[in-house]
Amino acid sequence: MAFPVSQPSQSSPLELQTVVSPLFEENAYIFALPGSREALVVDPGFDTDSIEECLADRGWQLIAILNTHGHADHIAGNEAMKKAFPRAPLIIGTGDAPMLTDPVLNLSGLAGAPIVSPEADLLVNEGEVLELAGMKLEVLEIPGHSPGHVVFVYRPEGADPIVFGGDVLFRGSVGRTDFPGGSHQTLISGIRNKLFTLPQGTRVYPGHGPVTTVGHEKRTNPFCGA
Repeated sequence: MAFPVSQPSQSSPLELQTVVSPLFEENAYIFALPGSREALVVDPGFDTDSIEECLADRGWQLIAILNTHGHADHIAGNEAMKKAFPRAPLIIGTGDAPMLTDPVLNLSGLAGAPIVSPEADLLVNEGEVLELAGMKLEVLEIPGHSPGHVVFVYRPEGADPIVFGGDVLFRGSVGRTDFPGGSHQTLISGIRNKLFTLPQGTRVYPGHGPVTTVGHEKRTNPFCGA
């Protein structure tokens, strides 16, 4: 299911659309700078038809596929996206790269419906900056939900940062840590030491559920807030 494209504003200077895949209600984000024809997708899930429809409707060319982590619901659309846009590099954190091609590690094998993604074209690590589609995206490693989970931070000029956060921080909650390689203590430490040091108005676009802000979660989140 696709939601309408949001128009750029002072607080969110991107054209952005969310596609929510069924089954796990996973959020895939397609976004571009205003007026640009180059777009990025974060965590393409099962509903790749809606992602491709969004790109076609906007006249956008997919420049790269970004994975915050390697769990099946966040990588299920990688293969379809690579087939449709073979020149778009597939990017994931180094620590989760093995999950792309291993159904046991990405948890799909445990559900009896194995999912395999193409291998990554580019592996990223803490502090690296990706320059894609006219944007600079900083990579922060925040493991705990998965061993090599990363988030992507866009810092627009004159506005608060935007975080594509995967399954790290949700509105009123945090990512599960009972999967293999999970650690609640590591996750909470990463949230507090990395996300919570960003400006209060920083928007966090999570892998599931509604958008939130750093300030809201610092004040109210029962798992990691004040």
